[in-house]
Amino acid sequence: MSSLEISAVPAATTWTAPAVAVIVPTFNERENIALLYEKVMTALGSTPFEFIVVDDNSPDGTAALAKEMAQRLPNMRCLHRLGRRGLASAVCEGAASAAAPYIAVIDADLQHDERILPAMLARAIDGADIVVGTRYAGAGSASEGLSVMREQGSRLATQLSSLLTGKSLSDPMSGFFLMRRALFDKVAPGLSAEGFKVLLDIIVSATRAHATEGLPLTIAEVPYTFRTRHAGTSKMGPLVVIQFLGLLLSRMTRGVLPTSFLMFAMVGTSGLVVHLITLAITHDGLGFTFAYAQLAATLVAMTTNFVLNNALTYADRKLKGARFWRGLITFYLVCSIGTIANVAVAANLFAASHALMLSGIAGAMMSVVFNYSVTRILTWR
Repeated sequence: MSSLEISAVPAATTWTAPAVAVIVPTFNERENIALLYEKVMTALGSTPFEFIVVDDNSPDGTAALAKEMAQRLPNMRCLHRLGRRGLASAVCEGAASAAAPYIAVIDADLQHDERILPAMLARAIDGADIVVGTRYAGAGSASEGLSVMREQGSRLATQLSSLLTGKSLSDPMSGFFLMRRALFDKVAPGLSAEGFKVLLDIIVSATRAHATEGLPLTIAEVPYTFRTRHAGTSKMGPLVVIQFLGLLLSRMTRGVLPTSFLMFAMVGTSGLVVHLITLAITHDGLGFTFAYAQLAATLVAMTTNFVLNNALTYADRKLKGARFWRGLITFYLVCSIGTIANVAVAANLFAASHALMLSGIAGAMMSVVFNYSVTRILTWR
């Protein structure tokens, strides 16, 4: 028997199965991880737990620290992700790797109050399918950790979410929740790997899954006070809002249209506005001939579309440095081919039906679908 096998035997005999897995998605959270672990350990007390850090290759060395801690802490491990980013996919990977019968998701920045974890676990053990840490019910509060604008935006998102879920939830945008792992395993294949608000996706998917079995989805809420960030910088911004709206639209189509496709289409719509403005400026203001003005407008619109898609639609695959410029060139080439496909489809349809608007829309949709499909493979692969 090797020395490794000998040393592993005593550890195995003292091992205790975890009751709950605490999933912590991270990006540049090195200064917070150790303190969060200590706080979670204090909060859960004698309840055995596993602490799973899912790190998106943070440049600040979050993964390295988590692995170092895992050398000393038998219930801690790190999933170090390379070549992919995003909170939703990080949560899904962490939850899929959990062994405990219950999984909890908590941010690393210490804004979520880990002290309510025992209460959340108790509600789940009592029968709740999902338990949400809420900032907007009972004694919960978000005023300490959110600006007035962010809080108003969060409340608006809550109202929009209720229209989709059909449930009256005080905080469906919460990133702090606990659920049965068996339920997660059931809905995981259909969850979106895009965006930052995975709870809404889980609730919608779980509600529909339960409905097919004639069962209601039981959701409980435990209030807490949302705290100020301990260290580092917030990931919340316009990107999160846009991706959230994309997720809402995607779930309204039952996932037929992916979030990334809807965002790609929204960016394309903004490109049309940019195109028309540039066309007017170059033709009427600068005196370009129509052909040159149209060419300039097309290049400007394609460039802005690329920049916006790089920052929003594919934020988890964002191209930087030399890859940015190579990506821009492939984007130009793909969109040029997409334009040819647009014209070909529209022309053939018009020749057959003489329906001007229908032909134009069909051609435009063909262009969007083609550009999205090919740039996803070639530009943001």
